[in-house]
Formats: sequence, structure tokens, C-alpha cells
Amino acid sequence: KGQPLGQTGHLAEVAGRDDEAFAIGERTPLATMNAPASGRMAVAEAVTNIAAAPIEDIRKIRLSANWMAAAGHPGEDANLFDTVKAVGDELCRELGIAIPVGKDSLSLRARWHEGDEEYNVVAPVSLIVSAFAPVTDVRRHLTPQLQATDESSYLLLFDLGEGRNRLGGSCLAQSYTRTGGETPDLDRPELLANFFAAIQELNERGMLLAYHDRSDGGLFATVAEMMFASRLGVTLQLEGTNHQLLAQLFAEEAGAVVQVAKNKLTQVQMVLDRTGATATAIGQAQDRKSGSAGMPRPAA
Repeated sequence: KGQPLGQTGHLAEVAGRDDEAFAIGERTPLATMNAPASGRMAVAEAVTNIAAAPIEDIRKIRLSANWMAAAGHPGEDANLFDTVKAVGDELCRELGIAIPVGKDSLSLRARWHEGDEEYNVVAPVSLIVSAFAPVTDVRRHLTPQLQATDESSYLLLFDLGEGRNRLGGSCLAQSYTRTGGETPDLDRPELLANFFAAIQELNERGMLLAYHDRSDGGLFATVAEMMFASRLGVTLQLEGTNHQLLAQLFAEEAGAVVQVAKNKLTQVQMVLDRTGATATAIGQAQDRKSGSAGMPRPAA
């Protein structure tokens, strides 16, 4: 009853026709560089996940916040305070989302001695967000599975990072043991609200064939998982230098990718204009059952 394929720990579970949707969001690695951003991005991930379910309004969503930190360690109390303020007093107020419940674990550090040496392991501030909301019709739950169509269909990217493509704390950076850099963030919360409204209306009107949030692994992982779920190929059309292409593919900014039939594009644009959301065509799904993906040669 969940998505046929999704990032581990980020499944929107639904049951029954008029029941509840559930999704999880967490972006702990970002907290090593920008704790408040990690909190905002955890909420954004939970919302972009649960957006796959038909929900009347973003204000119907309720969150459970699980806070974890190494209380008393230098700097961590301040990081925790700043993150709680960023999420509870600022972001969720602006979105109209309540946090009626949660818990905390404030002893995330270990200290021991080996001979005369003292060792410490300290975990960064971690916010695990669980999102819940009533669904209007469970049968309209969207999944990442691309659909084979008689006519061409396009992949549209909702980029809530507005092209910043920040790589700090990304899986790519971790793979190459790179630390530092600017982290993704939800700079304009209203974009998340507009995005949610657009996805809900597009889903209600039957204009979306597939949906997958962008998170861990970035755009590359998002599209690859959509391909794996459907056994259909994809052609991506991205522009930029080698560095820009790398950032576009692996930045873990908030957002989502949807599949739309060609004959629905005009109507989709009308919904986007009305809700204040924006999306960009990044490629096409291939009708043939292949596992290939391609990009044009990058600019010099």
C-alpha cells in the first residue's frame, strides 16, 4: 500500500478509501553545517513525500517532531534552540501546520577513556519529522512508477531551491569525503505551500501520471528510482557546464518530479499559474522498456 519504490524511510503509507496518509522527513547530515536548515528541510521532505496522497489542504497536515541532540556539548544547545525556533516558531507557523506531539532524546553523545586518552563521539542535532493527514480518496495516491503512454510524456521538475543546487551535506559530497559547503534550505516557505496546492489540484484533475519527491541522492536518484519502478527509460535534457550538471543531478534541494502526458501540458501550466507554483520540463519518458537515460553533451 506504499509507493512501489522510494527512498528508504520516506514512504507515504495509506489504507482504506478515506483514511490517513503518513510520511517521514529527516535531513540530519545538514545539521553538521547548518542546523536550522536541517530542520526546515526535514519538514519540507515530509511535506513533499505526503503530497503524493490526496489531501484537502496543507493545513490538514499534523507533524510529530522527534528531536535528538547532544545536550551540554559546546554549541549543541544553541543549535537545538535555533532549529526548534526555525521549525516551530517560524516555518510551521507560516505554512499553517501544527506540531501537536513529539519527543526528545538529548543524550546523543558517548565518552570513554582508553589509557590516558579521552574519546568523544557527538551526534549532530537531528529532527525526525512524521507527517499525518486525512486523505480524501486513497485511490488517487500517486506513486513514482512511470506510465507507458500512447503519446509522448514529459518529466517536470518542481525545484523549491530555485536553481541554487547547493551540494553541502549531499550524498555526493559524502561519497567523496567532502565536508563543508552551502547546504540546501527552504529559503521561501511560500513556495512549498504553492507547490503542495498545485500537486493536489493536478492530482484531483487526473493530470499526473507519476510523482516522486527529490531528496537523498538528488535528481539523479529520483529519476533512476522512477525508472526502476516502471522499467521504462528516460531521456534527460539538462544544460550547463560540467560543474552545473553535476549540481543539477546531485543537489538535494526540496522538490519533486512528475510525469505529464503531452496533451495535458497546457492545462498543467494553467494550474501552475493559478497556484503560483513553477515547474520545468527536464526530459521525456520513453515508451520502450529500456533502462537507459541520457543527457546532451555539456557546454564547455
